[in-house]
Amino acid sequence: MYSFIFGIILLVLGYIVYGKYVEKQFGVDEKRMTPAYTLQDGVDYVPMPTWKVYLIQLLNIAGLGPIFGAIQGALFGPAAFLWIVFGSIFAGAVHDYLSGMISIRHKGASLSEIQGIYLGKKVQNVMRIFTIVLLVLVGVVFVTGPAKLLAAITPSHMTLTFWVVVVFAYYFLATILPIDVVIGNLYPLFGIALVVMAVGVGGGIILKGYHIPEITMANLHPKKLPIFPMMFITIACGAISGFHATQSPLMARCMKNEKYGRSVFYGAMIAEGIIALVWAAAGMAFYKGVPGLAAVLGKVGPSGVVLEITKTILGPVGGVLAMLGVVACPITSGDTAFRGARLMLSDMIKVPQDKIVKRLALALPLFAIGIALTFINFDIIWRYFAWANQTLAMVTLWATAVYLLKYNKNYWIAVIPAVFMSYVSVSYIMQAKEGFKMPASISNIIGLVVAGILLVLFLTKASSFAKTIENVNEEVATTK
Repeated sequence: MYSFIFGIILLVLGYIVYGKYVEKQFGVDEKRMTPAYTLQDGVDYVPMPTWKVYLIQLLNIAGLGPIFGAIQGALFGPAAFLWIVFGSIFAGAVHDYLSGMISIRHKGASLSEIQGIYLGKKVQNVMRIFTIVLLVLVGVVFVTGPAKLLAAITPSHMTLTFWVVVVFAYYFLATILPIDVVIGNLYPLFGIALVVMAVGVGGGIILKGYHIPEITMANLHPKKLPIFPMMFITIACGAISGFHATQSPLMARCMKNEKYGRSVFYGAMIAEGIIALVWAAAGMAFYKGVPGLAAVLGKVGPSGVVLEITKTILGPVGGVLAMLGVVACPITSGDTAFRGARLMLSDMIKVPQDKIVKRLALALPLFAIGIALTFINFDIIWRYFAWANQTLAMVTLWATAVYLLKYNKNYWIAVIPAVFMSYVSVSYIMQAKEGFKMPASISNIIGLVVAGILLVLFLTKASSFAKTIENVNEEVATTK
């Protein structure tokens, strides 16, 4: 229990101390007008109250990630606590804060545009395709999952097809309507529910006397999967996730002042880390260790684990929150995935989105592809998502490092996690069954070598490249 409580304390201190340091390195300008005002269009650029922006950001980046990922990551044992805590403070929150704030400085530019500015056009072209495909896949998978669950708990005439249509219809409205109409009104409520569920479960496992194991580096995974790099890929949203940087521009277009960036971007990631820590601890404590958790996961999956824990600890209210979590959370990740894809396309081809006709012109093709993909078996394709997600985080960190270098800031706050995530991503794809299936002894060496090469390239090439990048104030990276 002490490791769990100390982990939460460290996360809070990380926000207060390291978050403030990262903010200082970026150089917040409270007098600078944000895109929410300079490009206000009533659709995507809409000034919103900071508390709403925070809760929307939290739900955008969280969804089921810090719950399901943490529960599955808990199979490695209490070592998962260390990755959640230190990954959130030094990698995930830095990644989210810098990508969000750089987007503000570039008038709400989408992630691939930022990567292009700071890593070059070749990287930009690859990442445009890579990221849009990733977002569409996220949206589609988060259609079928909730639809299956809803079909199972509703009358027989409400079939899987019925619920797929309903979810897609909601996605479509959330993608094309002004952000303050659907997302701005619903997301804060769902965000509060997510926080209440985490606080209730976290408090319950402590007050009801469940035994939370203390930190040990022993690998307890029942299938003996190696902690490195598998745990660092399994627990993504609870530590660092590239998907987050695709969502930050949505809120970068709604933030009233740069001074709120630390609470919105860095703070939301820390909150997600706390949520992940709660669920990793709950999974091990509730089932009296990893073997018990593994047995239940094998029978009912992570959604069944969430339902049983919340109903037992929180009673009927917990059941409602659990259903809200396993249904609403993935849906709220899926709709912003499609919205983010629309914004990326608009930035890419420079089409303003103030008119609904123009939004429809981009949204309809995306949804046509998404609907078509629901008829394809994702079992193989989706295995690549975990790797793609962390690879996206790696590329984003390198881009933010170049930004910091250009403006004579401490770029090591981005370089160190960038090197580490390069090591993780390359090592994983080299040894994973969906990759090259190499022995860990070889794949880890390859990952280390590639990470080292990228570091050398950054130290030798990035300085000269950064000098050729136009100043932020001169860069026009949006569609207006």
